[in-house]
Amino acid sequence: MQKVAVGVHPNGLAFNHHRRQLLAANVGDPAIPGSYTLSVVDIDDRVMRNAIPVPGRTRWALYDPDDQAFYVNISDPAQIVVVDARNATGIARVIPVPSAGPHGLDIDLATHRLFCACDSRALITLDARTGQVISERPLSGTPDVVFFNRHRRQLYVAVGEPGVIDIFDTTAMESLGRVATEKGTHTTALAPAGDRLYAFMPATHRAAIYDIGDT
Repeated sequence: MQKVAVGVHPNGLAFNHHRRQLLAANVGDPAIPGSYTLSVVDIDDRVMRNAIPVPGRTRWALYDPDDQAFYVNISDPAQIVVVDARNATGIARVIPVPSAGPHGLDIDLATHRLFCACDSRALITLDARTGQVISERPLSGTPDVVFFNRHRRQLYVAVGEPGVIDIFDTTAMESLGRVATEKGTHTTALAPAGDRLYAFMPATHRAAIYDIGDT
C-alpha cells in the first residue's frame, strides 16, 4: 500500500481514467486559512501535482469524460466549480446554484445535465455546459448521496432524515415516489448494470439491496 499526501480532510473523489488523474475534494478546516482545496493526483507517479484553492467547503465531486472536466459542489457559497482536466491548475469556471448547500451531485452525459441535491431540500437540475437552471424539485429532507441510473433514466437521492430514497424520472424530472430505508441512511451505491441499488444503514449495521424493477 502506498499513500499520497493531499489536502485537509479529503472527502469527495473523482477519477479521470484517460489521464490517470484523481481529484480529491478536501473539506478543509475553518480554523485553517486556505484549507479548502482540491488536490490533483497523478496516480502513476503517486504524487500530488496541483492544489487548487476553492472558496468554501467541498462536497461531492465527479468527472465528465466528454468535456474532460471535473465538477465539485461547494457548500457555501452555493456553487459548482469546474476544473479543466487538460489544464488542472485552477478553476476554469463557476456554476452558481440557486439553493443553499449543494451536496450530492451526478451527471447525465447524454443530455449534459447536472443533478445537484441541496441541503435546502431541493433538487436542482442544471445544464453542465451553460450553467442554466433547468428545473427545481422538492426533496423529502436534507440529502446526501445521489446516483443517476442511465439505463432506466432515474435518479436516486438518499435522505437520512426521515430515512428514505427519493426517486425521480429524469426524462420528465418528476417524482416517482420514495422508498423507505432507515433514519441515518445517507450512503447508497448503484450497480453498474443499473438493476440494483444498495443502501448502507448505520443504525442497524445492515446493507439493504433494492431491485430497481421494484422501485
